[in-house]
Amino acid sequence: MRVKKGFKARRRRNRVLKLAKGFRGRRKNCYRRANEAVERAMDYATRDRRQKRRDFRRLWIVRINAAARLNGVSYSKLIAGLAKAGCALDRKVLADLALFDPQGFAAVAAVARA
Repeated sequence: MRVKKGFKARRRRNRVLKLAKGFRGRRKNCYRRANEAVERAMDYATRDRRQKRRDFRRLWIVRINAAARLNGVSYSKLIAGLAKAGCALDRKVLADLALFDPQGFAAVAAVARA
């Protein structure tokens, strides 16, 4: 008797094809090509979730350094001074201060210099 894979296999294939929605060419409707494309896309997504954290940290450091130099102190001296003063502001908060509240950042830089 011939056995078609039936419900389970169809559900697995449809899950992959649903993930491939929006892809171009046969990658969206041909299971084998869609499966390859979805696997690769998932790999890229996993890699780039980690890369995104690195990219944001680099952006924050650039912003903090620019604002710190406007206040007469380098980035490394600012971070060391804040650590010595016991200030628990992280780089994300410091970058937001530098961007949206320059006077507040100047006060923080003064604490780091003292």
